[in-house]
Amino acid sequence: MNVMNYLNERFPTLKLVPSIYYQWDIGIHLSLAREIYQFTENDELNLKLFRLVYKQISTIFDELFEQNDDLFLVTNVYKHKIKDKRTRKLKVYQRFLKSKIHLNRIQVKVFPYPFESDEAEEYEMQQFSLLCRREDLRINELLKAASNEDFPLKPKFGGYSIDYPDVFFVNITKDIIFFVYDDRGCEVIALEANRIRSLYEKYYDWVEEVDRERIERGLG
Repeated sequence: MNVMNYLNERFPTLKLVPSIYYQWDIGIHLSLAREIYQFTENDELNLKLFRLVYKQISTIFDELFEQNDDLFLVTNVYKHKIKDKRTRKLKVYQRFLKSKIHLNRIQVKVFPYPFESDEAEEYEMQQFSLLCRREDLRINELLKAASNEDFPLKPKFGGYSIDYPDVFFVNITKDIIFFVYDDRGCEVIALEANRIRSLYEKYYDWVEEVDRERIERGLG
């Protein structure tokens, strides 16, 4: 099985790009470290915020993924077709896989650049995917790297200068997709509402009021 076959079967209208919450009826958008600013009064990074973000996304992940769940670790890399001819190291799989034995099973597919831009035709998206299990991954470090997108913190994913890589966790055992877009929040979608209803109820306070009506309509 590859990730495209899986998505076509289970999430046929979905494009695995940011804002999956807005593409699918059954989903939750959670805000992270609400009411805490990224910088202190001295214009230094507020590490208290990032520690809370790391804790929250780890908590959410633990609610959605068990050790033996099968999943696709999917990474979207955005690059200029000509200027970025030289391949840069993608610091996702080598760094965050517990065993290098999985590296030869990574699949890659090239797509058009998915975001609106006057120069969109000059760019492309490379989508890497690996079928593995949660226990194969250094999950906490992966989640930290996803939330560190806009700040000089480690770990980082690397990639090209045009855009930071996007990483999706696709749980094919439970038909759930989890995406941390940066330190501000994350998105969860599911094939069946009962898979994520308890997550919404348990972490209701992490949901912005403006999102609640839409979420509750999808969860039934």
